[in-house]
Amino acid sequence: MELQIKVAQAVHLLNHDTQSCNRVAANQWLVQFQQSDAAWEVATSILTSDHHQQFDSDYEVEFFAAQILKRKIQSEGYYLQSEAKDALLNALLLAARRFSAGPSKLLTQICLALSTLLLHAVEHGRPIEKLFYSVQNLQSHEGGHIAVLEMLTVLPEVFEDHITNNCKTLTIRYEYEQQLLLHTPMVIEFLLQQSEKRFGGGVQLADTNKKILRCLLSWVRAGCFSEIPAASLPSHPILNFIFNALQVFSSFDLAIEVLVELMSRNEGLPQALLSRIGFLKEVLLLPALNTGDEKVIAGIACLMSEIGQTAPSLILKASPEALILMDALLSCAAFPGEDWEIADSTLQFWSSLAGCILGHDLSGGGDRKNIQEVFLPAYSALLDALLLRAQVNDSMFNDDGETIDLPDGLVQFRMNLVELLVDICQLLGSAAFAQKIFLGGWVSFNVQVPWKEVEAKLFALNVVAEVVLKEGANLDFSVLIELVTILSNRTSDDLKGLMLMVYKSVADIISSYSKWISAFLTNGRPLLLFLATGISKPFCSNASSCALRKFCEDACAIMHEPSNLEILIWIGEKLEERHFSLEDEEEVVGAITFVVGSVPNKELKNNLLVRLLSPSYEAIGKLVSV
Repeated sequence: MELQIKVAQAVHLLNHDTQSCNRVAANQWLVQFQQSDAAWEVATSILTSDHHQQFDSDYEVEFFAAQILKRKIQSEGYYLQSEAKDALLNALLLAARRFSAGPSKLLTQICLALSTLLLHAVEHGRPIEKLFYSVQNLQSHEGGHIAVLEMLTVLPEVFEDHITNNCKTLTIRYEYEQQLLLHTPMVIEFLLQQSEKRFGGGVQLADTNKKILRCLLSWVRAGCFSEIPAASLPSHPILNFIFNALQVFSSFDLAIEVLVELMSRNEGLPQALLSRIGFLKEVLLLPALNTGDEKVIAGIACLMSEIGQTAPSLILKASPEALILMDALLSCAAFPGEDWEIADSTLQFWSSLAGCILGHDLSGGGDRKNIQEVFLPAYSALLDALLLRAQVNDSMFNDDGETIDLPDGLVQFRMNLVELLVDICQLLGSAAFAQKIFLGGWVSFNVQVPWKEVEAKLFALNVVAEVVLKEGANLDFSVLIELVTILSNRTSDDLKGLMLMVYKSVADIISSYSKWISAFLTNGRPLLLFLATGISKPFCSNASSCALRKFCEDACAIMHEPSNLEILIWIGEKLEERHFSLEDEEEVVGAITFVVGSVPNKELKNNLLVRLLSPSYEAIGKLVSV
């Protein structure tokens, strides 16, 4: 008893003493104590004795004792005599019954120690059978079902650690895995029994459901539910229990996690879940959309996306259930949540499906008709939803307007959008995609321009530039020139916040479509002045510099006009006054030297070069004199 009191005192000092030297001393003493033979008896006594110490931290002492036993069993369990093993087993079973009502973390540690003892300290063969015998023994006591649930939950984890560290041959590992699979039906039966008993009510019932789901998840991750016949899945009692748990707020997240994990390990489950898609939409998703319940919307979006990603061939059949799923995911993608996680979670589904459609054999008329009637309108509606969700809002800009701090969620969402927007462009065709972008006449001198919408659409148009250029769609760049004119008429003080983002987006478009724009333009002066202003703005400098170089290379004939050459030389003369990054300066100098170097009139070329290099003469002279 004296040593037990010392342990309690040391644990109390370690966790609560304000003096670091006392905490260090207590820790050193406890480490030495754990290595002693006396630790077996003291830790066991702490967990099984009803006597409480004069401390407020009995739980901390008991938790420490459970950890000691688990660690000593792992390291020394093989050396225990048979009688000592049996005594320790009985003590741990007693502790599990004693703390079956909690605290839950303490019960978990006890069950880890108990499972470890049965797997690591067995003298001969079939340790899992012995473990399940102990489980049945534990279940027969009052409150034992909770301890059994915890035992079964930690078992796969302990089992995996055991076979990883101790099973040196594949044969032994296989034998252990088969023993675990052999007892899976027993686990399923036990879990169903617990779900049917519905212990207590309110919080207690919800807690029991969560324990069942955690146990189920543990066994699913161990790969023990993969052999349930596909034909029995739609009406399987386990699936019914999980769907019931979906309707309880406290167990919703766990139920989603179990279903997603099950899908990754059972090929027949996506079809079974697809048959219940109407329930998921009508009973869970639509009410959540109406009330703005982001937890449920996010969970259902994740689940439905996984169904489609796991078995895209089911969606390609365009069955009524598949159409319901697609419509539900469109609603999720368009949901105006505070962040972008819900919409983001659907992107992989749409990308995977688009990849299947694009790779599908379209030689048959039926296939093409099906795609045109079902999938293309869906992707057209998806594009509208994504362009809306990709928009910025006023809160993303600092008061000075010069600093733009987009949320990480929006930045990541836009990065993840890139691949999907390219897929949508390929599905719809670049002409139809561009028509969607320019739809609505959003640029006009007579009405207020919806700049947030414009910026998002320019982002999308820039992303798909490679596809549009390859397909040769005929874009009307008059809209872009109107934007250039509107933005150029703004004062420097007006170019802040959102307008800076639009400015940069226009520069990106000029860079991406410079060959087509150069063919469209007859007067390059407005575009040059626009880019010259953009170069002077730190946020737009890189995009404008790159656009200038590409435009100069692609519109060389236009750039030879005297007024355009004057603008280029003026930009070059101002280089020293501006603090460009090395990359931006290289782009600007490269643009100017390319145009000047291609001027056919040698005298004009020399005069231009003299003007361009004259600011450097003084510096060169100083170098020569040195």
